[in-house]
Amino acid sequence: MPPKSNFAGKGRTIEEPSYARGAVQTLISPDNRSIITAVGLFAIGVTFLQSNWADILLPA
Repeated sequence: MPPKSNFAGKGRTIEEPSYARGAVQTLISPDNRSIITAVGLFAIGVTFLQSNWADILLPA
């Protein structure tokens, strides 16, 4: 019977960031701030126009 091996330390190193953390850091970087703001405002506008609150824009 072969001896059991101990594979401790095979996990992710501290220096290696996770995929999610890297994606979030890319999104919140100052270079992308204008794009994220535009997409956010567009999403808010679409949500407003699809809601019942859009009726206040109609003339009486």
